[in-house]
Amino acid sequence: MNIQDLRADELAAFADYDGHERVRRIEDPETGLLAFIGVHNRNLGPALGGCRMLPYESEAAAIRDVLRLSRGMTYKNALAGLPLGGGKSVIIGDPFKIKNEALMTAMGRAVNSLKGDYITAEDSGTGERDMIAMAKETEYVVGLPGDGTGDLGGNPSPITAWGVYSGIRAATRHRYGANAMIGLKVAVQGLGAVGYDLCRYLYEEGVELVVTDVRQAVLEQICAEMPDVHVMQPENIFSVDANVFAPCALGAQLNENTIPQMNFDIVAGAANNQLATSQDEDRLTQKNILYVPDYAINAGGVIAVAYEYFRRIDTNPFPYALTRDAMIAHVGRIEQTIEKIFLLAEQQNITTGRAADRLAESIFLHRQRVSGI
Repeated sequence: MNIQDLRADELAAFADYDGHERVRRIEDPETGLLAFIGVHNRNLGPALGGCRMLPYESEAAAIRDVLRLSRGMTYKNALAGLPLGGGKSVIIGDPFKIKNEALMTAMGRAVNSLKGDYITAEDSGTGERDMIAMAKETEYVVGLPGDGTGDLGGNPSPITAWGVYSGIRAATRHRYGANAMIGLKVAVQGLGAVGYDLCRYLYEEGVELVVTDVRQAVLEQICAEMPDVHVMQPENIFSVDANVFAPCALGAQLNENTIPQMNFDIVAGAANNQLATSQDEDRLTQKNILYVPDYAINAGGVIAVAYEYFRRIDTNPFPYALTRDAMIAHVGRIEQTIEKIFLLAEQQNITTGRAADRLAESIFLHRQRVSGI
């Protein structure tokens, strides 16, 4: 296995470089693994963030993604009230074509080479089985099966979806007042693990749903499970007449081409990096669309795996027991965090995205690096 840390002057050529502590390139000819691990900031603790696998068009594209995503995890973990820094890993390749146990086991060795500075988890293109394979080579992996009691561990996607659902409640209450979920219509883009579970929560609440996905099979499945759901072609989801748009697919869906089509009151969804550029939030503001910052609303999953990790290493940084009930209560505080973001945005006359950044930076930027967690 060939491991190389990229130099700061190499990374400075990328617009998403933000003084990252480390970006490591990993190549394993034996398994075909080609990956990057980014550690952005460890002021609050070891860097935690998922392992993504996508058929990136180039190494440069993968580096851009790992820089952006690892920085986002620093902000997400800080705002979620976790004593963890931000990191991410990306594997270059189509997970449906080249992913196998040997490749993921090699990725576990790559994670282990950082000796605990980075803790990995599942993300787009990876799942629980991949975490099991990686765990053969490293202890710095979360999202592993639970102990059979339903306590902590396992796939965090339902918890992420619950957090997004809670965030939508906060946003609709802010926009419409009490009982805002009654008569609500939500357009959900992307029916992956999180998007599908979000639809379940909303459907049980009586919310009218319009959904889209590029996979016909999953559309047929949701229509069978939720007969009142309306299906829309992917290219038409941005112009749907609905109160809320919930992007739950890949990032950069809010951009100069899609925002002009939108007539939503609220954007609140699970996808990471929803804004293609920083100017796109200004475009939403100009259309009076309330934007719920993605890393604030989709923090449920990282909260879940953080509790799993602290339980496993027998370290409790919280003033209460590491139980599932405590973890669910922690996820429930996403609503309060979003309310704080809205209040700060109004007080300082700034966008909600900038308000979220200021809150997160006030937590992690001036903290001395924490070790030994």
